[in-house]
Amino acid sequence: MQATIQRLNHWITEVPIRVHAFSERELSDRAQPGKWSKKEILGHLCDSALTNMQRFVRVQYEPQPYAVLKYAQNQWVELMGYQSLPIEHVLSLWVSLNKQVAQVIARIPEEMLQYSCDNGGENLVTVEWLIKDYVDHLEQIFLSE
Repeated sequence: MQATIQRLNHWITEVPIRVHAFSERELSDRAQPGKWSKKEILGHLCDSALTNMQRFVRVQYEPQPYAVLKYAQNQWVELMGYQSLPIEHVLSLWVSLNKQVAQVIARIPEEMLQYSCDNGGENLVTVEWLIKDYVDHLEQIFLSE
C-alpha cells in the first residue's frame, strides 16, 4: 500500500505544477459542447476524492461485503459548479481532499485491505483494489492530458 500512497503523493505535488502551466481561460475552455473543461475534470477528481474517502472509511465499519457508494459524476460536476469557480479554489480543494485521502489510506489496518466490497460488478473486489483503482483513475486522467 505504501507504493500506492507514494503515487498519490506524487500527484498531490505534480498536479499544481501542471495546472499552473495553463491560463484560467485554457482551463475553462471546453473542447466540444457536452465535454468537460480541464477545470471540470479537476472538479470531477474532487468528487471522486470525496466519494472514495467515504468508501475507504465506511468499509472499515459497515457489514461485509461493503456495498460501494455510487455517484452520478455528470450531475456532481454540474451541481458543484466547478466551471464557475476560480481554478485556485478547485485546485486547493483537490489538493486538500487528496492529502486527507492519503492519510485515511495510510491508517487502514493491513487486515482490512482484504475486506470485500460489492462495486456492482460480477465479482467482489477488495479494499486494496478500490484504493489502487482510485489512484489508477487519477493517473489515467493526468497522463492522458
